[in-house]
Amino acid sequence: MVEHLTIDHVGHHGDGVALAGGMAVYVPYALPGETIEVAPVPGHPDRRRLLQVDTASPQRIAPFCPHFGVCGGCAIQHWESEHYRAWKRDIVVETLARAKIDCDVDALVDAHGLGRRRITLHARMGTHAVLKVGFSAAGAHDIIPVDRCPILDPGLSGALDAAWALAEPLIVIGKPLDIQLTTTDVGLDVDVRGSGPLPSALIATLSRLAEQHRLARLTRHGELVLMRTPPTIAMGAAQVTLPPGSFLQATVAGEEALAALVSEHCRRSKHIADLFCGVGPFALRLAAKSRVTAFDSDAGAVTALQKAATSTSGLKPVKAEARDLFRRPLVPQELRDYDTVVFDPPRQGAEAQAKQLAASKISVLVAVSCNVATFARDARILIHGGYKIEGVTPVDQFRHTPHVELVARFRK
Repeated sequence: MVEHLTIDHVGHHGDGVALAGGMAVYVPYALPGETIEVAPVPGHPDRRRLLQVDTASPQRIAPFCPHFGVCGGCAIQHWESEHYRAWKRDIVVETLARAKIDCDVDALVDAHGLGRRRITLHARMGTHAVLKVGFSAAGAHDIIPVDRCPILDPGLSGALDAAWALAEPLIVIGKPLDIQLTTTDVGLDVDVRGSGPLPSALIATLSRLAEQHRLARLTRHGELVLMRTPPTIAMGAAQVTLPPGSFLQATVAGEEALAALVSEHCRRSKHIADLFCGVGPFALRLAAKSRVTAFDSDAGAVTALQKAATSTSGLKPVKAEARDLFRRPLVPQELRDYDTVVFDPPRQGAEAQAKQLAASKISVLVAVSCNVATFARDARILIHGGYKIEGVTPVDQFRHTPHVELVARFRK
């Protein structure tokens, strides 16, 4: 059954929203003011599939990727930049307003830079025993095979070829594979997951492929297969050797933009606690001027951070400690030696730690978040504890998607 709808606005997930029959109806790839033809999506009464745009918005532009609309990686390539940027900032503004948080929200910082420096490709055997290596399909349990992706950092130029080559000998095992590829300063760092234990002959094949594609390192479930050279990333004055499969900000420009904002908010700090520190994108830069104690549950990341700090001259003292801040948040007594806390939790936020921070006497808190909804929840806890939020800066390193980062400063 074909329906005709008029799109009212773009929602926070990037879908066009029509207000029909007293309910919101979500249509991917539609823009405000457009009249469209849609079809039902089985099992989802509030969603529709776009069939045709009858009246196009003047803001509509041609997508630059041939896979757009089929690949699930990008939600928005069809909206001109000015309105897209305003929408993305409004995600932050509206989410904070719903949480009754009143503060200034700066202009959106574009931090796409040269593009994504890390991706995860999926390898599956499709119909007729045809191998597929690519990204997840939009709204479907399928893989869209790709041989290029225009939003990637040039350092990932050989990533797709390498992933296809590694998947071919492994797919005979019959298990779905996830292949994480990261561009480093010395080449590609690749971790293959899903294969399970492998016979020595297959390990030897993977080693030959790693040499052939000149990978810096190849690991399987974090276990070393071959390392031609340690995969390193510059963070401030330090060089960090990445643990296998480690987390990094999606773009180089994104890490630099977030770190610059954090450093500016900490410019008068003497002793900083860096919570959920990862491999040290903030700690290693902040240590140029301040003492830093860093905490993260990932022991490999903490070790990499400590080694990088120890081997870099000119830094203030840095101490890194493995600690699960969800189960064992730092309590006010432990926080009394710091004048500033920086925290950058995963998407689920830092509710338990926020409660302890709210009860502390730390004068400055700097929050970094990749999820404005959980940030708003944690911010309410801090505000109820006596902190004042001094402003929020949204950062767009996931261009063409609804994901937005932010940096905020609190003072007590």
